[in-house]
Amino acid sequence: MAARPLPATDAAPPAPAPSAWVRWRAPEANRSNAVHPGAWWLWAVGLAAAASRTTNPWLLGLIVAVAGYVVAARRTDAPWARAYVAFLKLGLLVLAIRVLFSVLLGAPIPGTHLLVTLPEVPLPEWAKGIRIGGRVYAEQLVFALYQGAKLATLLICVGAANALANPARLLKSLPGALYEAGVAVVVAMTFAPNLVADVARLRTARRLRGRRTGGLRAMTQIGLPVLEGALERSIAVAASMDARGYGRTAEVPRAVRHTTTALTLGGLLGVCAGTYALLAAEGGTYGLPLLAAGVAAAVGGLRLGGRRTVRTRYRPDRFGARSWLIAGSGAAVGGLLACAANASPGALEPGVLPLVAPTLPVWPALAVLIGLLPAFVAPVPRRPVAPAPRSQAPAPRIPKEQS
Repeated sequence: MAARPLPATDAAPPAPAPSAWVRWRAPEANRSNAVHPGAWWLWAVGLAAAASRTTNPWLLGLIVAVAGYVVAARRTDAPWARAYVAFLKLGLLVLAIRVLFSVLLGAPIPGTHLLVTLPEVPLPEWAKGIRIGGRVYAEQLVFALYQGAKLATLLICVGAANALANPARLLKSLPGALYEAGVAVVVAMTFAPNLVADVARLRTARRLRGRRTGGLRAMTQIGLPVLEGALERSIAVAASMDARGYGRTAEVPRAVRHTTTALTLGGLLGVCAGTYALLAAEGGTYGLPLLAAGVAAAVGGLRLGGRRTVRTRYRPDRFGARSWLIAGSGAAVGGLLACAANASPGALEPGVLPLVAPTLPVWPALAVLIGLLPAFVAPVPRRPVAPAPRSQAPAPRIPKEQS
């Protein structure tokens, strides 16, 4: 007699409810929820604007850390995503050059802490005020470090935008009036990431062949293939643009052309005058209305100028809620640091006379941390999945034929 199966006494436990973090975390990136490339540039410009309002090394280092964390969390495996490390090295090089120039050429800052005295080169009377060599004070070195760190941080913010924004999608999102100029800008922006990728590829190939990758001779041998690849890529881009009919224009009335020129030039002049008025102490009353009028005139001129360019957009990028949050976080950082610079300039620009250690202001540092929002809001990029290693089963043994 067959045994009957025992009834199931224990029911399967219910699935646990997803936590709040699981419900609200950023999804995996796809074509529908991708961040607009302009949002990444607005975020980086906000960080760069914040860096331009301070020379405090603690705040500058915090801005670099925020940009680096966002790039590490949300960059893809595209060639332009490697630009951040290159811009970071370029920033360090700029900082070193700024300090070296301060040591060799001096600075118009009197000091009391003498570090070293270099041989001074005598100059003629007409070069009065310029010094080569001489005494090097600690105050001038600290001042050079502050100024060089600010410039290096600006370059690193630009590198973060290059590493996160897709240049091809950025070109597609430009207004029609700026399309031709945008092509030149995008080609210039993609030159550095592609150059970095080519150098890394050639250095890896030389390392696999057992050749040296450092030194002047190795760099000269790598430079020629890199330039050759850049030339071939430029020819391929030009051929593809010509095959797609790039450069076609539509006929517009003469009055529309003249109105477009007047609005665009007048708007840009209004933007420059309004920005200068906002930066100056005397023009705070009329600076904001002038800036708003200039922006409105420039936007109107660009919209009219877009009628001359005949092109279509396939699947245009949308500026969704995540893009607005990312762009708004950068704008918030820049705006709050500008307010902090006006409220307490001594905390954001520490002096060197007398020479004191800079302190970290609390609420400007908290304002910089708002720039971390894209690391939690932007969709998570897809990572390439490595193929699983195939298990190699042992070959079957074939018995020997018995004689």
